[in-house]
Order: sequence, then structure tokens, then C-alpha cells
Amino acid sequence: MRKVIVLEHVSLDGVIQAPGGPDEDTSGGVAYGGWIRPYSDAIGGTALRRQMNLPFDLLLGRKTFEIWAPYWPHHVDAWPGVNAATKYVASNTMTFHEWQPSVFLNGDIAEQVAKIKQQPGPDLHVWGSGNLIQTLMKHDLVDAFWLMIYPITLGGGKRLFADGTIPAAFKVTENIVTSKGVIIVNYERAGAITTGS
Repeated sequence: MRKVIVLEHVSLDGVIQAPGGPDEDTSGGVAYGGWIRPYSDAIGGTALRRQMNLPFDLLLGRKTFEIWAPYWPHHVDAWPGVNAATKYVASNTMTFHEWQPSVFLNGDIAEQVAKIKQQPGPDLHVWGSGNLIQTLMKHDLVDAFWLMIYPITLGGGKRLFADGTIPAAFKVTENIVTSKGVIIVNYERAGAITTGS
């Protein structure tokens, strides 16, 4: 079975919006687009490239897809697998785009993602896509969170755990701290929550 893996740049206060640049996603008046840039270093770059070079298909929300589609086809040197990956896009308005291979999902996104997980193929990587992630979490479809947690609070913006989640336990399978204080951690599902007596 394919896993759904959420990969996110996240601030200490849980913001995932506009990490890459000031014009990336300005909705809601976000003030600090490009907030990850001062924290780049070789340790984080190596960990990120390792993730980007794993076999994957993409599961993206429409807004993230629209931000990426003009950029990534022209930057294959930075991410060789991104153009060949199937891009599953959650959208009620888009039905075709030149950036291929792309499959557009509309209607009951959770049901469609559950079916895609059962098909043969590589894991499904979710980047950005804040609204889509909320849907995936509400329907217990996320198998792992690969997070890059930055030592910064942003005060406002789209948050990773905005609308609550299904209660679940996770185990840490990887953790790295970069020279700039970014904590890179992989959380994989570990069954039901257990409590003390």
C-alpha cells in the first residue's frame, strides 16, 4: 500500500504558509513570505535532497500546484524527479494542465485518495497544500509527517494542524538538528494512543 507522507516547512507556532518566497502565497495578508531562507545550511540541504530523490508521486492542492507548475518544469536540475512524478491535484475547477503527468481529483477527495493509496506505485508526497492536508488528516489518511521545524514564530498564516486531527500515536524514525537550529524529524504512525494509568 502506498503511504501519504506530508512534508512541510513549519514554524514553531505551526505556520506552513509561504515558506519559499514573499509572493508564494499572500492570501490572508501573510507578512513574512520567504521565512525559511535565513535558515538554509548544508545539513538541511542534504536531508531535503535525500527526500526529494526518493521514489514518489505528488498529491497537491490546487493552489500549490498553480504555484509549482510555472516553476518546476524549468528547474529539473534542482529536482530531477518532479516532472516524471504523477501529480494528483485536488481541485474542483481544474481538469487539465500542460504540466504532465497530472490527474485532477474532484468531488470526494478523501475517498479518491484512499483508492489511490491501494494502487501500486510510489508513496504520495504532499508539500504545501494546507487545505488538502486538513482533509487528509480529518479522514485519517496521513501515514507520516516529515517536518522541518524552524526556530521562528510568525503569528499568523495557514497552520499545519489548523482544524484538528484524528487522535493517533506516532514514532520518531529520524531526527536531525541543523547548524541553524532547524529540527528535521520524521513521525510515522504507531497505532493507537496509549495513556498512563
